[in-house]
Amino acid sequence: MSPAPVIIAIDGRSGSGKTTLAIELAARLREHHKVSLFHLEDIYPGWNGLAAGIERYVTTVLSPLRRGEAAEWVSWDWERHYDGEVRTTRPAEIVLVEGVGAGAAAARPLLDAVIWADSSDSDRRARALARDGETYEPFWDQWSAQEDQWLAADDVPARADVHVLNRADGAAPDDVLQALQYLPAVAPALLPELAIRRALQLRAERIDTEPDAAQLFDALFGGSANAVWLDSSLDPAGLAPEAAERSRFSILADDGGRFGQAVRHSSGLTRVSAGQATATTDGPFFRWLDGVWGRRALRAPEDYPCGFTLGWLGYLGYELKRETGGTDVASPTPDACLIFAGRAVVLDHAEGTAWLLALDTPDAVDWLTTARGAVAAAAAPGSGVSGSGGSAALRSTVPQLASPQFTARDAEAGYKAKVAEAQREIAEGNTYEVCLTTALTAATSAVPHRVGPDGLDPWQTYLELRRRNPAPFASYLRFDGLAVASTSPERFLQIAADGRMRAEPIKGTRGRDADPGADAALRQELETSAKDRAENIMIVDLLRNDLSHFAVPGSVAVSRLCAIESYATVHQMVSTIDAQLRPGMPRAEAVAACFPAGSMTGAPKVSTMAILDRLEAAPRGVYSGAIGYFSLNGAADLAVAIRTLVVRALGDGTAELSLGVGGAVTADSSPQEEYEEIRTKAFGILSALGTEFPRG
Repeated sequence: MSPAPVIIAIDGRSGSGKTTLAIELAARLREHHKVSLFHLEDIYPGWNGLAAGIERYVTTVLSPLRRGEAAEWVSWDWERHYDGEVRTTRPAEIVLVEGVGAGAAAARPLLDAVIWADSSDSDRRARALARDGETYEPFWDQWSAQEDQWLAADDVPARADVHVLNRADGAAPDDVLQALQYLPAVAPALLPELAIRRALQLRAERIDTEPDAAQLFDALFGGSANAVWLDSSLDPAGLAPEAAERSRFSILADDGGRFGQAVRHSSGLTRVSAGQATATTDGPFFRWLDGVWGRRALRAPEDYPCGFTLGWLGYLGYELKRETGGTDVASPTPDACLIFAGRAVVLDHAEGTAWLLALDTPDAVDWLTTARGAVAAAAAPGSGVSGSGGSAALRSTVPQLASPQFTARDAEAGYKAKVAEAQREIAEGNTYEVCLTTALTAATSAVPHRVGPDGLDPWQTYLELRRRNPAPFASYLRFDGLAVASTSPERFLQIAADGRMRAEPIKGTRGRDADPGADAALRQELETSAKDRAENIMIVDLLRNDLSHFAVPGSVAVSRLCAIESYATVHQMVSTIDAQLRPGMPRAEAVAACFPAGSMTGAPKVSTMAILDRLEAAPRGVYSGAIGYFSLNGAADLAVAIRTLVVRALGDGTAELSLGVGGAVTADSSPQEEYEEIRTKAFGILSALGTEFPRG
């Protein structure tokens, strides 16, 4: 008896391309494994035998294979319409079983993975009849009725581990192979395939020119359903060294190319899409992240200055707190959205250069050629204005933006009452500081990546936001049906490839004033505010504790305390905490230990999050989470998702705009001042939209 094989079922309705997919997938797997292949069409007892065929398959084929034994089964003679010869299917390292019913309910306990292949009804019929037209056409309706009856009682697609839209263009087998590597029951058997991917080399090219970032992103990724622009839109020239370092690099990428992928996580389910295939697994997100990131799989060229060497980019939503000590709250937006970028452009604003990065795959040469041309076009005289202003050429075509009318989740009186309730919790000793938030929402006829006749275009809105309020951690994210436009000034957590960690919390805010004297007075007021310093220092202590869980003992240090930094619309108080990651520690868990950012919860973190759940009584979604990258060299750089507009398609031609705002409540807070603070923080985005903070 052989060891039990890994058994993968490929199911789908007739004509969905299961047989071709199975044969091509087997060919790829045979490069590193012994593979057996079984076709259910060989065992169905006639054109009315779907149910009986599934039963035969489970009992005479699948059960012995699951035990590592050879399966002897009676075939069906389609010409004589009777039982045929006895055949044998031997176990192997990997067994592929293919056909309608391969993933049926009776079979699933014996399977390691179920793939559901899908295609349109017209394509399925055309394919099936092209292959077996003479014998199949008279029985098509009869067989389809059996499939309908079976699927009505056994919803295999809903329970499949991998879905693939099989367009018969040759891409499906490679896409499925990528998706299978995320399934815990299958991944150990695919170590050779994983090793090939991890052995990929990085191609990097430096171009000594700085293109207009907005024009470049639009040219390369404007048509991509999933794309990310981590946009250091604040010009680093003239900034203090710490602020200049945060504003040095911008990263532009999508999920195209041979290894491009997109992932969404919601309430314990992770869905990874690779081309036409999507794999679904359950379990904690940070555990999944640790499996795909954290190992130094790719090294950068010696002269390449940025920490990003391709990898995952996107956001982590606040509701991931369920995995870090918070309660389980469902959100209408995914708890995490990331893309895997196998190609990207990195702009170095300090050196005035552009870097083209691509995994060394067969499609890399064509993309690098396209990217070189796009960089040259975006750097040409008259193409636009680089830096914080955005592209002049793009802005000249911007239609007059709509002015959406926002409503507040909490009216002024209600928000002040919650401030008072937070202070009561502080007085009772349940917390020291409560970062209370609320949300403003509006409806629009726009959906992400399109614009309605009287609606709002997220892309053009972001260009206006970055023009008015440049920030070191600005970003524009587009995930099919969801757009995020952020002008965040705050770093959540940075982990360098060599394990250096840094957090830079912001606590303490004052609005800017057009009069230089008044503006200087506001800055001085913030700098000398005992309340704001107390808020900041409490979060510094919290983050020192968070970082210490995975840091080398004695390495945690506060290198900057309560420094004042000025941005286009606000002055803010910033501190810096540094530490060194202990060798061998899981990097994703080091991120989880600090998540969500203490500057968005208060202290102590876990008990205060519970208080916030009760006071806010609503999910925060993207807001208060983190936006950034997880690089293949083990580095990460994440910003706190504040000053962030979220546009979510509702599926009916409309979309919801959401803007989160909040502030830290302490024992000596003034409810009126806290309310004025959220108005100040909302101003930058609301003014770019041509609207005001809602009354009441």
